[in-house]
Amino acid sequence: MPVIRSAEIITVGTELLLGEIVDTNSARLAQDLAELGVDVYWSLRVGDNRGRLEQALTAALARSDLVLLTGGLGPTDDDLTRDAVAHVVGEEQRVDPELEQWLRRYFEGRGAAMPNSNLRQAHVIDSATVLPNPIGTAPGWLVRTDVGGRPGTIVTLPGPPRELERMWSQEAKPLLEFPSSRLFVRTFKTLGVGESHVAELLGDLTTQANPSVATYAKRDGVHVRVAAKGDDLEAARQLAQPTLHRVEELLGDKVWGRDGEELPQLVTRQLARMGRKVAVVEGLSGGLLTSWLTEAAHSTPSAVDDENIAGSVIAYEPELMRTLGVPAHLLERLPAGAAEVVAALATAIRAFFKADFGVAIGPGMLVAAQQEADGPAPRDVDPVEVERLPTTVVIAVARDVGTTVRTLELPALGKSWQRERTAISSLNLLRLELR
Repeated sequence: MPVIRSAEIITVGTELLLGEIVDTNSARLAQDLAELGVDVYWSLRVGDNRGRLEQALTAALARSDLVLLTGGLGPTDDDLTRDAVAHVVGEEQRVDPELEQWLRRYFEGRGAAMPNSNLRQAHVIDSATVLPNPIGTAPGWLVRTDVGGRPGTIVTLPGPPRELERMWSQEAKPLLEFPSSRLFVRTFKTLGVGESHVAELLGDLTTQANPSVATYAKRDGVHVRVAAKGDDLEAARQLAQPTLHRVEELLGDKVWGRDGEELPQLVTRQLARMGRKVAVVEGLSGGLLTSWLTEAAHSTPSAVDDENIAGSVIAYEPELMRTLGVPAHLLERLPAGAAEVVAALATAIRAFFKADFGVAIGPGMLVAAQQEADGPAPRDVDPVEVERLPTTVVIAVARDVGTTVRTLELPALGKSWQRERTAISSLNLLRLELR
């Protein structure tokens, strides 16, 4: 049995090209193959066109040991994966009696007669090993072939992720031979510095081949991925160690987490360990921070539901801030989003809910040179220009020993992005205060 050292992924379906469905299958398979020590150099999407699908498959077999096709295994005329594979390997399809019988039983078990079109899903070619699909009607194929003198393996998988996951892990993978080499990956997650600045900090490390070091801009900051390939997982881990130490040294306290760690879970776990409670008042973030903390508390074994969240309020208006306990003299002379007001709001919400920590996120304020100090945008500013102005938001965390305040200047990338970045930055500031 040939060892699979390189692979290519082809996802099939015009709906993918139209953006009607997001292709998550490629990412799932590529990650799994990387962990198995298989190199994936090509991944593409092809619409429901037999000619183009055959071209893509022929090219893939010429350069990769394994070709994974996902989708196009349904019962309709535009499900062309079986037809394309059969034509490329030069074989005729036939109806497999056992598959036909299984399909008919599948429909009978659901109280329905099988439509004639579903008979297409019982088609096989002589070189195909059928991959069962007990949770759907689309069996897969594993085909070993030799196209142009180069041995190759084709695996067809259904498009629905749940069906694909089961067929790939339980039916296809056990039939394939993978290299003994393995990939070790460690991801460092940073916040508060841009991707270009992180790349400058890392310097020549980003030009290494093995271990490789790469940066990725994500919603929760910049991720730095260190990957090493070795004869086995332990060899890969040992190879990565000097680079890991150097990356940690260069990034320092900019790192907030590693690998699968998420900020909301880190914060709720730490609150649970300390036996402390937090109260939140949100302006620009509009409840997003509270939502994340609540979801994380539900998924954290050491936290009991929302017991670490003392209370939460969404407050944009000065009158509500006054009710929560912000001094009237501050609200009378300063805008609601000013640093002094937000700091006072963090202290007030902490006292209001008798919490150990108070987190306050102010309402956003447009940044414009022609604005009066901290005032609203002038009425004569073009509305289109206003949409392009950056937004300043102040966040504050109050505790028994004082209040920490941070000001963020958010580019005009849309309200949704600004809410998300504000909530993430607030979480990180709370995390730092919990240390």
